[in-house]
Amino acid sequence: MSTVAIIDYGAGNLRSAANAFERVAASLANSPEIIVTADPEVVRRADRIMLPGVGAFADCKAGLDAVAGMTAVLEERVIRGTTPFLGVCVGMQLLASEGREKVITEGLGWIPGAVEKIKPSDPNLKIPHMGWNTISVVKPHALLAGIPDGPNGLHAYFVHSYHFLTEDPAHLLATTDYGGTVTACVGRDNIFGTQFHPEKSQALGLKLIENFLGWTP
Repeated sequence: MSTVAIIDYGAGNLRSAANAFERVAASLANSPEIIVTADPEVVRRADRIMLPGVGAFADCKAGLDAVAGMTAVLEERVIRGTTPFLGVCVGMQLLASEGREKVITEGLGWIPGAVEKIKPSDPNLKIPHMGWNTISVVKPHALLAGIPDGPNGLHAYFVHSYHFLTEDPAHLLATTDYGGTVTACVGRDNIFGTQFHPEKSQALGLKLIENFLGWTP
């Protein structure tokens, strides 16, 4: 049986994420085992890896760094081992070169770019950006296959004040609109990140998780 490791480093909606993954996994012919873990050795053996994240960039990076051996195992399995990887919310933002939330914090650096505050053109739009929005696919991707996008597409649930500005436009996969263009999804190779929460995004989120569980980059 294949396994999916959801990393527990004290900064994510773990039960909600696990429930959504388990629901989708149960519908598949070859149902993978969903494991919530803080053990780098479990992550090392996993066939797929998901990194959640809720809160401030610096706090999440410090939490991840505090799990002995986890960052090294992630580098080994995702960068050198090409294991399919999904980062969600701040788990996606940590892929950046740096976060610029109050202080500059070094990220994992897997996708060049910086995490910066959203600046809506409409002063009436409040920060954080919180609620349901459609997304626009900029570059087709296996994880976005079968998901209706655009103004009449499915909605995703966002809650964030910062977003990921990629250095290379090729790494920007989907956007949403909140008084201007806001990054929704980024990725390269075997790495995919989503600013919205798939586990809270109903039909859109469940389809993205299904795509992830069947993804062979």
